[in-house]
Amino acid sequence: MLKIEHLVKRYGDFTLDCSMEIKPGCITGLVGQNGAGKSTTFKAILGLIHRDGGKVELFGKDVEKFSVKDKQKLGVVLSDSGFSGYLDIHDIIPVLTNLYDTFDRDFFMKQVQRFGLPINKKIKEFSTGMKAKLKVIAAVSHQSELLILDEPTVGLDVIARDELLELLREYMEAKEKRSILISSHISGDLESLCDELYMIHDGKMILHEDTDVLLSDYAVIKVSSSQYAELDKQYILRHKKESFGYSCLTNQRGYYLENYPGAVIEKAAVDELITMMIRGDV
Repeated sequence: MLKIEHLVKRYGDFTLDCSMEIKPGCITGLVGQNGAGKSTTFKAILGLIHRDGGKVELFGKDVEKFSVKDKQKLGVVLSDSGFSGYLDIHDIIPVLTNLYDTFDRDFFMKQVQRFGLPINKKIKEFSTGMKAKLKVIAAVSHQSELLILDEPTVGLDVIARDELLELLREYMEAKEKRSILISSHISGDLESLCDELYMIHDGKMILHEDTDVLLSDYAVIKVSSSQYAELDKQYILRHKKESFGYSCLTNQRGYYLENYPGAVIEKAAVDELITMMIRGDV
Protein backbone atom coordinates (compact mmCIF):
# COMPACT_ATOMS: atom_id res chain seq x y z
CA MET A 1 0.00 0.00 0.00
CA LEU A 2 2.65 2.54 1.13
CA LYS A 3 6.37 1.89 1.40
CA ILE A 4 8.97 4.44 2.51
CA GLU A 5 12.69 3.69 2.29
CA HIS A 6 15.08 6.17 3.92
CA LEU A 7 12.96 9.23 3.23
CA VAL A 8 15.27 12.20 3.82
CA LYS A 9 14.32 15.85 4.36
CA ARG A 10 16.63 18.49 5.81
CA TYR A 11 15.65 21.72 7.55
CA GLY A 12 18.69 23.48 9.03
CA ASP A 13 19.79 21.38 12.02
CA PHE A 14 16.86 18.95 11.62
CA THR A 15 17.14 15.89 9.39
CA LEU A 16 14.31 13.46 8.73
CA ASP A 17 15.51 9.98 7.75
CA CYS A 18 12.80 7.39 8.15
CA SER A 19 11.51 4.13 6.74
CA MET A 20 8.09 2.56 7.25
CA GLU A 21 5.49 0.40 5.52
CA ILE A 22 1.70 0.62 5.61
CA LYS A 23 0.13 -2.75 4.82
CA PRO A 24 -3.25 -3.32 3.13
CA GLY A 25 -6.06 -3.72 5.63
CA CYS A 26 -4.09 -2.18 8.51
CA ILE A 27 -4.39 0.95 10.61
CA THR A 28 -0.92 2.26 11.39
CA GLY A 29 -0.20 4.95 13.97
CA LEU A 30 2.73 7.36 14.03
CA VAL A 31 3.56 8.80 17.45
CA GLY A 32 6.16 11.24 18.69
CA GLN A 33 6.70 14.64 20.26
CA ASN A 34 5.95 17.93 18.54
CA GLY A 35 8.78 18.58 16.10
CA ALA A 36 9.73 14.90 15.88
CA GLY A 37 8.98 14.79 12.14
CA LYS A 38 5.40 13.46 11.88
CA SER A 39 3.96 16.26 9.73
CA THR A 40 7.15 16.48 7.66
CA THR A 41 6.84 12.77 6.91
CA PHE A 42 3.21 13.15 5.83
CA LYS A 43 3.94 16.13 3.57
CA ALA A 44 6.90 14.37 1.97
CA ILE A 45 4.77 11.28 1.31
CA LEU A 46 2.20 13.46 -0.45
CA GLY A 47 4.78 15.35 -2.48
CA LEU A 48 3.87 18.66 -0.82
CA ILE A 49 7.52 19.27 0.04
CA HIS A 50 10.62 18.29 -1.89
CA ARG A 51 12.43 15.30 -0.41
CA ASP A 52 16.23 15.26 -0.31
CA GLY A 53 16.55 11.52 -0.70
CA GLY A 54 14.90 8.15 -0.36
CA LYS A 55 12.02 6.38 -2.02
CA VAL A 56 8.26 6.66 -1.51
CA GLU A 57 5.93 4.18 -3.20
CA LEU A 58 2.14 4.34 -3.07
CA PHE A 59 0.10 1.51 -4.59
CA GLY A 60 3.34 0.22 -6.12
CA LYS A 61 4.14 3.49 -7.91
CA ASP A 62 6.65 6.26 -7.12
CA VAL A 63 4.66 9.24 -5.80
CA GLU A 64 6.53 11.55 -8.18
CA LYS A 65 4.82 9.71 -11.05
CA PHE A 66 1.32 9.98 -9.55
CA SER A 67 -1.46 11.07 -11.88
CA VAL A 68 -4.60 12.97 -10.90
CA LYS A 69 -6.49 9.67 -11.00
CA ASP A 70 -3.95 8.06 -8.67
CA LYS A 71 -4.39 10.88 -6.16
CA GLN A 72 -8.12 10.21 -6.02
CA LYS A 73 -7.31 6.97 -4.17
CA LEU A 74 -6.10 9.04 -1.21
CA GLY A 75 -8.08 10.68 1.57
CA VAL A 76 -5.98 13.29 3.36
CA VAL A 77 -6.31 15.36 6.54
CA LEU A 78 -3.40 17.64 7.46
CA SER A 79 -3.25 19.42 10.80
CA ASP A 80 -2.38 22.81 9.31
CA SER A 81 -4.76 22.90 6.33
CA GLY A 82 -8.47 22.86 5.58
CA PHE A 83 -11.28 24.45 3.60
CA SER A 84 -11.59 28.21 3.08
CA GLY A 85 -13.37 29.85 5.98
CA TYR A 86 -15.64 31.73 3.57
CA LEU A 87 -17.29 28.54 2.30
CA ASP A 88 -20.20 26.67 3.84
CA ILE A 89 -21.20 23.01 3.50
CA HIS A 90 -23.22 23.68 0.34
CA ASP A 91 -20.18 25.35 -1.27
CA ILE A 92 -17.93 22.39 -0.50
CA ILE A 93 -20.07 19.80 -2.30
CA PRO A 94 -19.31 20.97 -5.88
CA VAL A 95 -15.62 21.29 -4.96
CA LEU A 96 -15.47 17.67 -3.82
CA THR A 97 -17.60 16.54 -6.77
CA ASN A 98 -15.10 18.06 -9.20
CA LEU A 99 -12.06 16.74 -7.33
CA TYR A 100 -13.20 13.13 -6.93
CA ASP A 101 -15.04 11.02 -9.51
CA THR A 102 -16.27 8.72 -6.73
CA PHE A 103 -17.45 11.42 -4.29
CA ASP A 104 -20.61 10.17 -2.55
CA ARG A 105 -22.77 13.21 -1.86
CA ASP A 106 -25.46 11.28 0.03
CA PHE A 107 -22.89 9.67 2.34
CA PHE A 108 -21.21 13.04 2.90
CA MET A 109 -24.47 14.77 3.87
CA LYS A 110 -25.47 11.85 6.10
CA GLN A 111 -22.20 12.23 8.05
CA VAL A 112 -22.62 16.02 8.21
CA GLN A 113 -26.00 15.48 9.85
CA ARG A 114 -24.67 12.68 12.05
CA PHE A 115 -22.00 14.96 13.51
CA GLY A 116 -24.30 17.97 13.80
CA LEU A 117 -22.38 20.29 11.48
CA PRO A 118 -24.24 23.51 10.57
CA ILE A 119 -25.05 23.46 6.86
CA ASN A 120 -25.51 27.19 6.24
CA LYS A 121 -22.84 28.58 8.56
CA LYS A 122 -19.49 29.75 7.16
CA ILE A 123 -16.61 27.46 8.08
CA LYS A 124 -14.77 30.37 9.72
CA GLU A 125 -17.58 30.34 12.30
CA PHE A 126 -17.10 26.63 13.03
CA SER A 127 -15.46 25.55 16.27
CA THR A 128 -12.08 23.81 16.09
CA GLY A 129 -13.83 20.50 16.64
CA MET A 130 -16.35 21.11 13.86
CA LYS A 131 -13.55 21.91 11.41
CA ALA A 132 -11.74 18.70 12.39
CA LYS A 133 -14.90 16.64 11.83
CA LEU A 134 -15.53 18.21 8.43
CA LYS A 135 -12.02 17.41 7.19
CA VAL A 136 -12.33 13.73 8.15
CA ILE A 137 -15.83 13.43 6.68
CA ALA A 138 -14.58 14.83 3.38
CA ALA A 139 -11.62 12.42 3.41
CA VAL A 140 -13.81 9.31 3.79
CA SER A 141 -16.54 10.37 1.34
CA HIS A 142 -14.92 9.42 -1.97
CA GLN A 143 -14.10 5.71 -1.62
CA SER A 144 -10.40 6.33 -0.96
CA GLU A 145 -8.14 3.30 -0.51
CA LEU A 146 -5.70 4.96 1.89
CA LEU A 147 -6.37 7.62 4.51
CA ILE A 148 -3.46 9.79 5.63
CA LEU A 149 -4.56 11.62 8.78
CA ASP A 150 -2.33 14.08 10.64
CA GLU A 151 -3.78 14.80 14.10
CA PRO A 152 -7.43 14.35 12.98
CA THR A 153 -8.86 14.36 16.53
CA VAL A 154 -7.19 17.59 17.70
CA GLY A 155 -9.69 19.96 19.33
CA LEU A 156 -12.35 17.29 19.84
CA ASP A 157 -13.88 16.40 23.19
CA VAL A 158 -14.02 12.80 24.38
CA ILE A 159 -17.44 12.04 22.89
CA ALA A 160 -16.63 13.63 19.52
CA ARG A 161 -13.32 11.75 19.36
CA ASP A 162 -15.08 8.47 20.01
CA GLU A 163 -17.62 9.21 17.25
CA LEU A 164 -14.86 10.07 14.80
CA LEU A 165 -12.89 6.92 15.62
CA GLU A 166 -16.06 4.92 15.06
CA LEU A 167 -16.36 6.54 11.62
CA LEU A 168 -12.81 5.41 10.82
CA ARG A 169 -13.59 1.86 11.93
CA GLU A 170 -16.67 1.88 9.68
CA TYR A 171 -14.50 3.10 6.81
CA MET A 172 -12.18 0.12 7.28
CA GLU A 173 -15.03 -2.39 7.56
CA ALA A 174 -16.85 -1.15 4.45
CA LYS A 175 -14.23 -2.45 2.02
CA GLU A 176 -11.36 -4.93 2.22
CA LYS A 177 -7.71 -3.87 2.01
CA ARG A 178 -8.26 -0.23 2.88
CA SER A 179 -5.57 1.28 5.09
CA ILE A 180 -5.07 4.25 7.41
CA LEU A 181 -1.92 6.08 8.46
CA ILE A 182 -2.73 8.30 11.44
CA SER A 183 -0.79 10.47 13.86
CA SER A 184 -2.18 11.70 17.17
CA HIS A 185 -1.00 13.19 20.45
CA ILE A 186 -3.82 11.34 22.21
CA SER A 187 -2.33 7.93 22.83
CA GLY A 188 -5.62 6.34 23.87
CA ASP A 189 -6.96 6.90 20.36
CA LEU A 190 -4.08 4.97 18.84
CA GLU A 191 -4.15 2.17 21.41
CA SER A 192 -7.80 1.42 20.64
CA LEU A 193 -7.65 2.00 16.88
CA CYS A 194 -4.28 0.97 15.45
CA ASP A 195 -2.95 -2.44 14.46
CA GLU A 196 0.65 -1.27 14.70
CA LEU A 197 2.62 1.76 15.85
CA TYR A 198 5.75 3.55 14.71
CA MET A 199 7.53 5.96 17.06
CA ILE A 200 9.56 8.83 15.64
CA HIS A 201 12.07 11.00 17.51
CA ASP A 202 14.36 13.69 16.08
CA GLY A 203 13.49 12.56 12.56
CA LYS A 204 14.34 8.87 13.16
CA MET A 205 12.09 5.86 13.69
CA ILE A 206 13.04 4.47 17.08
CA LEU A 207 10.35 1.81 17.48
CA HIS A 208 7.96 -0.26 15.36
CA GLU A 209 5.68 -2.81 16.97
CA ASP A 210 2.23 -4.41 16.73
CA THR A 211 -0.13 -2.64 19.14
CA ASP A 212 -1.22 -5.95 20.68
CA VAL A 213 2.41 -6.78 21.44
CA LEU A 214 3.01 -3.34 22.95
CA LEU A 215 0.04 -3.67 25.26
CA SER A 216 0.75 -7.29 26.27
CA ASP A 217 4.55 -7.68 26.32
CA TYR A 218 5.91 -4.22 27.11
CA ALA A 219 6.08 -3.11 30.74
CA VAL A 220 7.69 -0.62 33.10
CA ILE A 221 9.60 -2.22 35.98
CA LYS A 222 10.06 -0.07 39.09
CA VAL A 223 12.88 -1.11 41.39
CA SER A 224 15.12 0.28 44.12
CA SER A 225 18.78 0.98 43.41
CA SER A 226 19.81 -2.29 45.08
CA GLN A 227 17.21 -4.27 43.10
CA TYR A 228 18.39 -2.59 39.89
CA ALA A 229 21.96 -3.68 40.56
CA GLU A 230 20.81 -7.31 40.68
CA LEU A 231 18.33 -7.06 37.78
CA ASP A 232 18.95 -9.14 34.65
CA LYS A 233 19.21 -6.37 32.06
CA GLN A 234 19.31 -8.43 28.86
CA TYR A 235 15.67 -7.49 28.07
CA ILE A 236 15.79 -3.90 29.33
CA LEU A 237 15.32 -1.43 26.46
CA ARG A 238 15.62 1.82 28.47
CA HIS A 239 16.20 2.80 32.09
CA LYS A 240 15.59 6.06 33.91
CA LYS A 241 16.82 7.19 37.35
CA GLU A 242 13.98 8.02 39.72
CA SER A 243 13.72 9.23 43.34
CA PHE A 244 12.86 5.68 44.45
CA GLY A 245 15.51 3.99 42.30
CA TYR A 246 14.94 3.16 38.63
CA SER A 247 12.19 2.75 36.06
CA CYS A 248 13.02 0.22 33.35
CA LEU A 249 11.27 -0.44 30.06
CA THR A 250 11.14 -4.03 28.82
CA ASN A 251 9.50 -5.88 25.95
CA GLN A 252 9.61 -9.15 27.90
CA ARG A 253 7.05 -8.56 30.65
CA GLY A 254 6.45 -12.28 31.20
CA TYR A 255 10.13 -12.97 31.86
CA TYR A 256 10.33 -10.44 34.69
CA LEU A 257 6.97 -11.43 36.16
CA GLU A 258 8.24 -14.99 36.41
CA ASN A 259 11.76 -14.26 37.69
CA TYR A 260 11.22 -11.13 39.82
CA PRO A 261 7.95 -11.64 41.71
CA GLY A 262 8.86 -8.94 44.23
CA ALA A 263 9.32 -6.17 41.64
CA VAL A 264 6.64 -3.67 40.67
CA ILE A 265 5.85 -4.46 37.01
CA GLU A 266 3.23 -2.32 35.27
CA LYS A 267 1.88 -2.58 31.74
CA ALA A 268 3.22 0.28 29.62
CA ALA A 269 0.68 2.62 28.06
CA VAL A 270 1.77 4.41 24.89
CA ASP A 271 2.43 7.66 26.80
CA GLU A 272 4.80 5.87 29.17
CA LEU A 273 6.41 4.09 26.26
CA ILE A 274 7.12 7.39 24.51
CA THR A 275 8.54 8.92 27.70
CA MET A 276 10.81 5.96 28.41
CA MET A 277 12.04 5.61 24.81
CA ILE A 278 12.88 9.32 24.56
CA ARG A 279 14.01 10.22 28.09
CA GLY A 280 15.39 6.88 29.21
CA ASP A 281 19.01 5.78 28.80
CA VAL A 282 19.98 2.77 26.72
